[in-house]
Amino acid sequence: MKNSWTNTISGFSRIKVVGKYTELFLNRCIRENVSIWHIRRVGDETIVCYVALEDVKRLRPIVKETKVKLYFIERRGMPFFVKKMISRTGFVAGVLSFVAILFILSNMVWDVSIEGASPKVEYQLSQAVQELGIKKGRFHFLLPSVEEIQMKVTSEIEEATWIGVTLNGTTYHFNVVEQTFPEKQEPIPPRHLVSKKKAIIYDIFVEQGQGKVVPNDFVDKGEMLISGFIGKEGKMEIAPAKGEIFGEVWYKSNVSIPLVSEFSTLTGENKKNYSLSILNVNVPIWGFGKPEFTEYEINEYSSNFKFLKWVLPIKYNRKYFLEKETLIVEYSTEEARSLATQMAREELTKKLDEDAVIKREKVLHETIENGKVKLMIHYQVIEDIAISQPIIQGD
Repeated sequence: MKNSWTNTISGFSRIKVVGKYTELFLNRCIRENVSIWHIRRVGDETIVCYVALEDVKRLRPIVKETKVKLYFIERRGMPFFVKKMISRTGFVAGVLSFVAILFILSNMVWDVSIEGASPKVEYQLSQAVQELGIKKGRFHFLLPSVEEIQMKVTSEIEEATWIGVTLNGTTYHFNVVEQTFPEKQEPIPPRHLVSKKKAIIYDIFVEQGQGKVVPNDFVDKGEMLISGFIGKEGKMEIAPAKGEIFGEVWYKSNVSIPLVSEFSTLTGENKKNYSLSILNVNVPIWGFGKPEFTEYEINEYSSNFKFLKWVLPIKYNRKYFLEKETLIVEYSTEEARSLATQMAREELTKKLDEDAVIKREKVLHETIENGKVKLMIHYQVIEDIAISQPIIQGD
């Protein structure tokens, strides 16, 4: 007996054999390797069994030799099903059209919902979403991935702290968490203001408390700048020290720049490949082969097809080959020094507060080693050096 799946695909028939020599008929079938199974006797001269469709033609000479009669009772399998469906073209076309329409609708955007946003942010987000092409009637697989959408809309909407993006069925959901601003500051507890680093006092403004330093004083880390104790001895009161103390702080930076630099950049030329992945088997659609570019980088995107709520094992793949070129830039010593100075200044600025000002910079040491210009730079920076120190009971 063959495998049931094989039988279903290739087709088989149920037959009735009538005659005196039914046993002889069975023996001849076995000798000729005719596939028969489920043999059952239903009378003295009658048997019923199944035979593979591909072996039906081979029964004719055996029937003649054994002088039996053959009757076909039932036909099953894919060939008979297809033949039946062909005879019902209208019905089959209707079913296929219905499935195709469901498949298309399952892969289209039918709604975009935004939750947790104020009217202003909701409008801004709606505009950003439409610019990305997310609107009713667009196919999911032609749109950016959910992660890419989330990254882009979060960077564009400044008033939103976080925007979550999910795709549920045919609907994109955007959950917005807006920035919250403190309503009213809590009363400041009693405190001193002390120095957070070594510095020379540049300027001091005391709003509340007693100033303990004046411009040009040198202070160490932790040294008191404005005391929270106010009043005279015997009538001393505790208050939160307030004020601004700017000090001159020193920084050193070591930076090196190669005289010859090599870097890659995109030229703007590209090649696109589109394909379908069916059960992990890749089927090219457009843009066959690799590009003719010497250097390139690859960006790949994949989207699953859906049918109603089910994710199908079919993916629409987009592969972009972006041409790159390698550029070699040679700097003179003066150009390398200028670029190194600029880089060091930018790195220092990132570490400083917004109100800090670089007062002066000076190159302390310069060398050229192994094709690199190396600089040691000294900076004088004016910045706020005050930090609060709570007044503990008993001080």
